[in-house]
Amino acid sequence: MQSQATVCVIGNGAVGKAAALAFAQAGLDVALLQPPVHAAAAAGGADWDLRVYALNQVARSLLSSLRVWQALDASRVAAVDAMDVKGDGAQPGNLVFDAYGARTNALAWIVEDRNLNQALDAALRFAPSLRMVTGSAVALRQQSDRAVVTLADGTSIEAALVVGADGAESWVRGQCDIGLDYRSYGQQAVVANFECEKPHGGVACQWFTSSDGVVALLPLPGQRLSLVWSAPEALAQSLLAAPVAQLAERLTVLSGHRFGQLKPLQPEAARAFPLRLVRPHAIVAPRVALVGDAAHVVHPLAGHGMNLGFADVEALVRIVVGREAHRDAGDERVLARFGRARKEDIFLMQFATDGLERLFAADLEPVRLLRNVGLNLVNSLPVLKRALITQAMGKR
Repeated sequence: MQSQATVCVIGNGAVGKAAALAFAQAGLDVALLQPPVHAAAAAGGADWDLRVYALNQVARSLLSSLRVWQALDASRVAAVDAMDVKGDGAQPGNLVFDAYGARTNALAWIVEDRNLNQALDAALRFAPSLRMVTGSAVALRQQSDRAVVTLADGTSIEAALVVGADGAESWVRGQCDIGLDYRSYGQQAVVANFECEKPHGGVACQWFTSSDGVVALLPLPGQRLSLVWSAPEALAQSLLAAPVAQLAERLTVLSGHRFGQLKPLQPEAARAFPLRLVRPHAIVAPRVALVGDAAHVVHPLAGHGMNLGFADVEALVRIVVGREAHRDAGDERVLARFGRARKEDIFLMQFATDGLERLFAADLEPVRLLRNVGLNLVNSLPVLKRALITQAMGKR
């Protein structure tokens, strides 16, 4: 059997779902191909999700236009009103951003992966001209006038455009023979959630250390915090092997009791994700566009991986929908416009996150002194601070 669509989106994450929803709401015929999901993976509880995202203004704007933001469980979304960044050493540098100084209502919003995906799933069920297809792709043929995706069961989907939103190990990217630069950071992102004795005040805190990596505590609703610790492999394994209560005690000391005594949220749990830099040599190929982690993977120290993905979706949908009448959705020139539109933002984020990781990983006293002076210098220059936070929020 063979089916047809204008756009075929391949991917089961939030970025792929947002792309499929945006194209469908724009009036295009869309097929969303998702792999089979095990019941255990699909189930969700009332506990706090270990995986959270700091969504910026661009992400919120896109989700609002899709009527997804309004469908989120607002009681589980926390606004980030300020960010406090500290260096290391005897005289650590300090850099503070706040929403008031940035002239905005919030720097970002902390949203759980489950909350985001549930809202997207609900919207997809009511999307016009959208078909959900469950299966595994085994072949991709790119032709002059179409792309054909063949599934494991022998069926196929013909589309003018295939959108690869299938993650860092992208099958779509591999089928297009797109080369990439890869660098393992030798780190894992350890994530866990905690109760805090004192109110966090909507402040996200981050500590850069040369020996232990980057520690971030992000505000959750109420007196709760979410940890993202980009730790060297050996340290990450020891953190995971120890009781979560021991990790809570370590964070209580690291934060200087700023949040009082930390305690693990029940049920106690911690997970880890490997950290790497993945830089594909292109994000477009004949009849194919890559978005999200398929197009770029960056270090999470700035918390912008998901934001880059949503910015990809916004640009791709805007350019495809606004194309000339004589061009189809997968036209070479249309996709070239998308590649150019995203080139600068992706490069800047890759350059910044990779450069900061290298800078703060250096365990040399002169380098430590230099970066602490740099943090203090930036903190004393309001114009530069405003420019940095404007860029981080996704604004021009």
